[in-house]
Amino acid sequence: MQSVKVPPVSIQSFQGVVEIVLLKEFISEQKSFIEIQPSSKRNSTKMKILLQRVARAKVSVANEEVGAIGRGILILLGIEPGDDEKAVDWGVNKILKLRVFPDDEGKMNRSIMDIQGEILVVSQFTLCADLKRGTRPSFIGAAPPEQACRLYELFAMKTSAALGQPVPTGRFGAEMQVELVNDGPVTLWITGP
Repeated sequence: MQSVKVPPVSIQSFQGVVEIVLLKEFISEQKSFIEIQPSSKRNSTKMKILLQRVARAKVSVANEEVGAIGRGILILLGIEPGDDEKAVDWGVNKILKLRVFPDDEGKMNRSIMDIQGEILVVSQFTLCADLKRGTRPSFIGAAPPEQACRLYELFAMKTSAALGQPVPTGRFGAEMQVELVNDGPVTLWITGP
């Protein structure tokens, strides 16, 4: 019996990239054993959005209010390295169309656009924390500050343009205090496309 080492190979398939990992190769009656595993989606977009329906919300930096809204949505936004403008467009479209406000019968059938509500966007890299090991969060899953700031500002700008009104924000990278009155309560966890 002879053993041969072959490096991992990547191929493009209908469902995405798969890595073919050769675990063992043996020659026995002209048969080989190969295991196929899905690749880790290293460059996938995984924007994290924590949406809260609020009666009111505000964000402060060093005891100074930098953004506030009445009835509407508070967005806590986490950006990951694989996120891009496409992820921003997806996230903005998603939050503007989500039907999280009650209609006349009390059912969640109205969007932020329907009620002409307000949106407050606050950056929060801690949403990208990895808690799988130990008791201290790891933030290696968060995008670098330059990328995260650019996409955060783009998210707020595109939300404002679509909503037709200013969208207040927190201050990127600052220590912030967020106060809110959650209406419902309604809190939704949304991850990228």
